[in-house]
Amino acid sequence: MAAFLKSLVKTAGPKLAIGGIVAVTGLVVFASIDRPAFEGKAAPEAAAEKSADVAAVAPPPSPAKPVERRSDQGMAVDPGALRVKRVLKIDGPFRHGDHAWDENGAPATGPVIITVDLRAQTLSVFRAGYEIGAAVILYGATDKPSPKGAFPIMAKRADYYSRTYDNAPMPFAQRLTSDGVFIHGSDVQWGRGTHGCIGVPVAFAKKLFGVTKVGDLVVITDGKMLDVSQAQVNG
Repeated sequence: MAAFLKSLVKTAGPKLAIGGIVAVTGLVVFASIDRPAFEGKAAPEAAAEKSADVAAVAPPPSPAKPVERRSDQGMAVDPGALRVKRVLKIDGPFRHGDHAWDENGAPATGPVIITVDLRAQTLSVFRAGYEIGAAVILYGATDKPSPKGAFPIMAKRADYYSRTYDNAPMPFAQRLTSDGVFIHGSDVQWGRGTHGCIGVPVAFAKKLFGVTKVGDLVVITDGKMLDVSQAQVNG
């Protein structure tokens, strides 16, 4: 019998193909827990119960960290993301050192987008399309201009000092590029400039710092205005 089976396998072997399909029905990823590899093998029933227990208590995955970008690597932005639903009412001229902040009537949650117009020398912050803050800015001088384009906030430090320019204070700093462009608190006065950063009054910088998170988008233009034709005016 053994000789017969051996002969049969030898004859039919070239016509046989053995394959496997692995079906993955679930995957739990731990971003903050370093787990050692399992030793030994668990019974299928025990493994299933453990997987169910882990899935029940596993935290939601952390958002991906934005990709680092240089000043010359600004992103394109979806125009729909810049739809303005409400703007702040600002009476009189908006001069250096001036700023406004009013969250009344705006959604408490929603995507935050900051817009900077270098030509108008102003910054606006929107939550869910509602303008909640605006300020006159300082920006880069001719030899070190501020970049144009869209940049996600890469990091935030409330108490920060420049590593390049004589340890200069940069309160409520929010880094935009890998080559050192920030939004930060400054003494905003006429005639002053920056080394490419966007400077805003310190009191405004503190409020801005409080509503943003890493990954929020900052759109820097040179005179390109947002469409506010359908926007309401607060107040």
